[in-house]
Amino acid sequence: MNAVAEPQTRQIPNILSIAGTDPTGGAGIQADLKSIAAGGGYGMAVVTALVAQNTQGVREVHVPDTAFLRAQLDAVSDDVRIDALKIGMLANADVITTVAAWLSEVRDRAATSGAVAQPAFPVVLDPVMIAASGDPLLEPDTIEALRALVPLADLVTPNLFELAELAGEPLAADWAQALAQGARIAETYRVRVLVKGGHLAGDSAPDALVAPGGEVTEFPGARIHTPHTHGTGCSLSAGLAARIAREPGDWATATRETKAWLRESLQAAERLSVGEGSGPLLHLAGLWQRGGLTTAPTPESIRAEWWEGIAQVRQETDDLGFIQGLANGTLEREHFLEYIAQDSVYLIAYSRALARVSTLAPTPEEQAFWARAANGAIMGEFELHRARLGDDEPIEVAIQAPSAATSGYTNHLLAASTKDYAEAAAAMLPCYWVYADLGQRLLAGEIHERAKSAEHPYAEWIRTYDDPGFAADNETAIGYVAAAASAATPETRERMWRAFEAATIWEREFFGQTPAG
Repeated sequence: MNAVAEPQTRQIPNILSIAGTDPTGGAGIQADLKSIAAGGGYGMAVVTALVAQNTQGVREVHVPDTAFLRAQLDAVSDDVRIDALKIGMLANADVITTVAAWLSEVRDRAATSGAVAQPAFPVVLDPVMIAASGDPLLEPDTIEALRALVPLADLVTPNLFELAELAGEPLAADWAQALAQGARIAETYRVRVLVKGGHLAGDSAPDALVAPGGEVTEFPGARIHTPHTHGTGCSLSAGLAARIAREPGDWATATRETKAWLRESLQAAERLSVGEGSGPLLHLAGLWQRGGLTTAPTPESIRAEWWEGIAQVRQETDDLGFIQGLANGTLEREHFLEYIAQDSVYLIAYSRALARVSTLAPTPEEQAFWARAANGAIMGEFELHRARLGDDEPIEVAIQAPSAATSGYTNHLLAASTKDYAEAAAAMLPCYWVYADLGQRLLAGEIHERAKSAEHPYAEWIRTYDDPGFAADNETAIGYVAAAASAATPETRERMWRAFEAATIWEREFFGQTPAG
């Protein structure tokens, strides 16, 4: 499946994780923040416990007092919109009670001065009670307090041991029993339950989403044989919170996408070298692979880089005998008309290329821009050229016999217009950018002072460069191409540059085909 680019205007959801820490980064809030980022959310974290642990086990746990916990929670909800919540490790009954009270208040409260009104947001609860080994992590009174928190959640993600504890039954022996326990929990607590089969024996590792009404959506999957599973439960629940915030209400899609991401991250875990025990998964493996690590250039930096990249070609164009003769007025009329004739041939082909670019454009605005440009090239500029030539023979000769430079340039443009939009638009740009820059400097007398004289033999032609409409179109064309290059992959951006550079060279060759006089 091809990756789909994130729309620039889409609001990024804010996801809060309430959980403990893992200084080695594989579990707890550290894993949650990576999982949220991988799921397209902005991660926030409130710490319930400071855990001294590594890949081999837990050494010590420090639980801050609940007044500070509540201060953290209020600091977030008083200022930031929460779009989804993941709850992980809650170390004791007081912590659970504090979180439950805050959650109830913040979900129900109306907007007040200095506070952010919090709409009902989805809550994913990872009921951390029993380790994967089956050993209890909480005291009995804490487990009872956690049961009372379950109805406040929209989805719970217990492992098999926690599933049995919530159901008040022995550990499920097979997948059918696990599904039955999930159904009873969903009905009792009126909550969705993600039943996970990872701790069952065999090569299959299925998951299933069980709704309060009894509906079951299964997600089959083969077991990934790896010792690097540290933090898998934390990561799954945080990833689900991020994805359900992006597609509210669609729990099946959120689960399916999270499961696919988790499997990808588990399969890449062996690329890490973190600790001597059960290592973590590689949360960002897919993003690194598909997106790369190079920061995309901005449109502004591309504009500057490309313009500097053709500096030598632009100088060589300035130095051409035709340009110098046009600027100082020594260009012979015959040679000027030869240029006009060849430019007429060029405009016919250029118009066709512009029309093709219009059909490739990704937005209605860009499509309309390039279509107007095509019309202007053939109905405006071409007719002006024909009027300047009048009944002179060169236009007929030129149309029948384009020069080598004219053919080379138009063939490049027509070939580029059969490629993708980005490359095609880049090839069209020099006829705007280089031409507009050259014309403005001719008009200002920067190439030769005489070009500003009203007595200049080509004064009427030079005045045509003083066109605010064309100047605006030039900026629009630059903007569209630079934006496309910024958003493109490095490979596409390189193709765009090569198409642009080649067209700039052909622009020079086109001006250089006519003798100076």
